[in-house]
Amino acid sequence: MTNSAATAQPGHSHGHRTSTVTLAIGAVGVVFGDIGTSPLYAFRETFAAHNGAARIMPDAAHIHGVLSLVFWSMMMVVTVKYVLTIMRADNRGEGGSLALLALIRHASDSAKWTAPLVLLGVFATALFYGDSMITPAISVLSATEGLQYIVPGFEPWIVPTAVAILVGLFAFQSRGTEKVGKLFGPIMLTYFAMLATLGVMHLSANPAIILETINPLNALHFFATDGFTAFVAMGSVVLAVTGAEALYADMGHFGRKPIGLSWVTFVFPALMLNYMGQGAMVLSQTSPEATAALIKDPFFLMIPDMVKVPVVIIALLATIIASQAVISGAFSLTQQAIQLGFIPRMDIRHTSASAAGQIYIPAINWGLMVMVILLVLFFQSSSNLAAAYGIAVTGAMFIDTLLLAAVLFSLWRWPLWKAGPLVLAFLIVDVAYFGANLIKVPQGGWVPLAIGFVIFTFLTTWARGRKLMREHMSESALPLEIFAKSAKGSALRVPGTAVFMASTTAGVPSALLHNIKHNKVLHERVVILTISIADVPYVDPEARCEMTDLGDGFYRAVLNYGFMEETDVPQGLKTMQRCGGEFDMMHTSFFLSRQTLIPSDHPGMPIWREKVFAWMLRNAASAMDFFKLPTNRVVELGSQIEI
Repeated sequence: MTNSAATAQPGHSHGHRTSTVTLAIGAVGVVFGDIGTSPLYAFRETFAAHNGAARIMPDAAHIHGVLSLVFWSMMMVVTVKYVLTIMRADNRGEGGSLALLALIRHASDSAKWTAPLVLLGVFATALFYGDSMITPAISVLSATEGLQYIVPGFEPWIVPTAVAILVGLFAFQSRGTEKVGKLFGPIMLTYFAMLATLGVMHLSANPAIILETINPLNALHFFATDGFTAFVAMGSVVLAVTGAEALYADMGHFGRKPIGLSWVTFVFPALMLNYMGQGAMVLSQTSPEATAALIKDPFFLMIPDMVKVPVVIIALLATIIASQAVISGAFSLTQQAIQLGFIPRMDIRHTSASAAGQIYIPAINWGLMVMVILLVLFFQSSSNLAAAYGIAVTGAMFIDTLLLAAVLFSLWRWPLWKAGPLVLAFLIVDVAYFGANLIKVPQGGWVPLAIGFVIFTFLTTWARGRKLMREHMSESALPLEIFAKSAKGSALRVPGTAVFMASTTAGVPSALLHNIKHNKVLHERVVILTISIADVPYVDPEARCEMTDLGDGFYRAVLNYGFMEETDVPQGLKTMQRCGGEFDMMHTSFFLSRQTLIPSDHPGMPIWREKVFAWMLRNAASAMDFFKLPTNRVVELGSQIEI
């Protein structure tokens, strides 16, 4: 596979029949699961003692300050940064760190300043995997903890129950989410309506808290009076905006306008009503003892006894849905990373005949499950996990801002007076939240950082190793034109078509050289086929095929795909009519090269990285499966190579 520019479709349409309102309702069920479950633990954790800092007293001044900080964080991070700004930087309708990175790489003609951005984008991808592990763990644990309020003596069963739910969730992934996805919208709509209703019930006794919340002076007063303690509290306040990056990552499924509409008109108000309701409930207490008891778990304690069972169950379902969305996001991100050359080929299974984006990757699924369960067993409670949560999200948000700055200045050509203040404001917020979460590294924040650095090492090692392999192969490659002329008359021509898969569009594939060396035959039609992955999500069907006739039955062909598309080679060959006639799969043989790394006297990267790359190469999925080649028409020829 190669990465190249190709003509792209102007975005995959959602269809004229699907209204913006319908898409907005669907977005509620998929996009906002992570941020929607934050009220279960975010407000509570802000008033817990962290890192030796003084515990924040749950009095009027501090509650008003925290609520104001939550409100303006949502306004600045989610509404202004993501909904109004970053979501405009789409790559043919697709969003996410890798899509944004591909957009920058595709549109830029200079590799000098894009190289550091590529590394940042890859690290943001690595951090997302850490987030994909922590989100299911903290979400399901927090909701499972709510069962202790409806089942007396349930505390010892919290962790085993959470583990059982998570095992069931991951085991279900292979069946696909198309049918269950239809239930996501109604459940999440009910959940957000429930959040708003619970909040309004307690706000009715103290409606003035609404004005105190939207008053930014309360947030400023919080920092002026508490200083470092307020800064530490930001590490918990940011839990209220975790999941904001999902708005951008899932933009390709629903579109910018429907996501923005559902956020502004429904999700944002419901969340803030619930946070304000939690604050109003705590302030309504007349004794310090009652206040201290409520602040330990305000979400579940704000639920009236008569509806506690259904509300806790709905909250548990919402956390499962939030986890499901994150897992599906990890599958989509992995597919993008494979196509863009950062991850080895993996077994990708499509779980829906109609929805191309619904995929299942067994290696990612079971790897995530093991890590999520280990996190639950290690941290034991959602409060302990809260220390680990946030640093991966804030790190990714910070990197998104840097990538956005490159888009504003270099691609959109915004003047400094227009882009500068916006980027500066985003950076101040991101750096403040990231810094507050760095303080939590000893208490568990090291976990997502360690996971991120390990995955970053794997991603960059694979990309570097592939680059070295291609450079080595191109140095010794024989030009195909010369080979075609020299092979004329020197080998027996047999009926049929031979397709030799090549990673580059230059030189003769090693499989072709080995075939003529050992078998001493050539097919009547020899096609050197390269799969080219563009830095755009979808390629125009008219630009799918490229073909060069080299004469004497030799052809150089290229199939272009976007990084969100499935690389189905037989299907692609059916559209290639100018390559010496149609391709009959019963009379076509596919030849693949399988490289084995051997030690080099002058290695292109450290020995330990070479060993890691060799291990990844050995365990990569077969090209036969990845390219959907017919199993009984494939021949693999091995070769050795130094890098």
